Amino acid sequence: MIQDPQHYVTGVLNRDSLMLAKTITLIESTLPAHQELARTIVDRLLPHTGRSIRVGITGVPGAGKSTFIERFGTMLTAQGHRVAVLAIDPSSSRSGGSILGDKTRMEKLAIDPNAFIRPSPSGGTLGGVGRRTRETLLVCEAAGYDVVIIETMGVGQSETTVASMVDFFLVLMIAGAGDELQGMKKGVLEVADAVVINKADGDNLVRAESAQKEYQSALNMLMPASPNWRPPVLTCSAREGKGIDAIWKTILDHRDKLTESGDLAEKRKAQDLDWMNFLLDDGLRQWFYASPHVRETLPRLRRDVEEKKTSPAAAADSLLAFLQTRNGK
Repeated sequence: MIQDPQHYVTGVLNRDSLMLAKTITLIESTLPAHQELARTIVDRLLPHTGRSIRVGITGVPGAGKSTFIERFGTMLTAQGHRVAVLAIDPSSSRSGGSILGDKTRMEKLAIDPNAFIRPSPSGGTLGGVGRRTRETLLVCEAAGYDVVIIETMGVGQSETTVASMVDFFLVLMIAGAGDELQGMKKGVLEVADAVVINKADGDNLVRAESAQKEYQSALNMLMPASPNWRPPVLTCSAREGKGIDAIWKTILDHRDKLTESGDLAEKRKAQDLDWMNFLLDDGLRQWFYASPHVRETLPRLRRDVEEKKTSPAAAADSLLAFLQTRNGK
């Protein structure tokens, strides 16, 4: 492996897709040497980032996310945009394996010269979002992709986690699948910038229009994230290509209004600070469990807690007190 960070920086800025993929592999690596190299690369690329439209997409199972993203992405590339799709895949909690099938799910977009699809295993991280997704987003921006889409697997806290790193968060739903409102967490609706009812075609068209009214009523009862934007509910048919252009116009309208008001710049500043805080928490956690004293003492404390010889609080306090005393010295 080449250790010169400038080699990767130059390749990314020259829009070399192979070098982009290698750089992302470095970012996702857990090896300390790779992490250090990746940090240097990302730092050097930072001046070339921030100019894309960042879109997060989630949806209920069966909502047709892959079909929607492929139709949406190919529409954008036909208009001259360069589109990167970062698809977060579920990883096995036992083996750590990942189902990386996104390129087969988006066959047309995968061979588009103006598109880049990167399946990324979640690795069991909070919310199912790859720990390095934010850095990967920045590298894609530096490589000239002006629209970056982050697709979540739609479970747990992945929706709100992705919403904290994008400009526009889209929730994809379908009608005629039971009580949709009961299946949609309130927290997801609170971070949605738009709700889209997919598969609004054929016999399902009337049900989709009915669901549209239900969702709009639900959204109207929530406090919008920005006083300058009230999330709309739209319908589309990704299979037939209907309504996709209206969704893009909505995203552009959202960007224009938030840019003009200054909300977008403030939102990105807040996201950067949130990410720094996350990395601090994550780093402290790694530092804590890497301590020789913790590695030596923790198994015994766990046995004591299991055998009721000590309380969970007392066990935790004894470890924290030791580290506080050592740090105080």
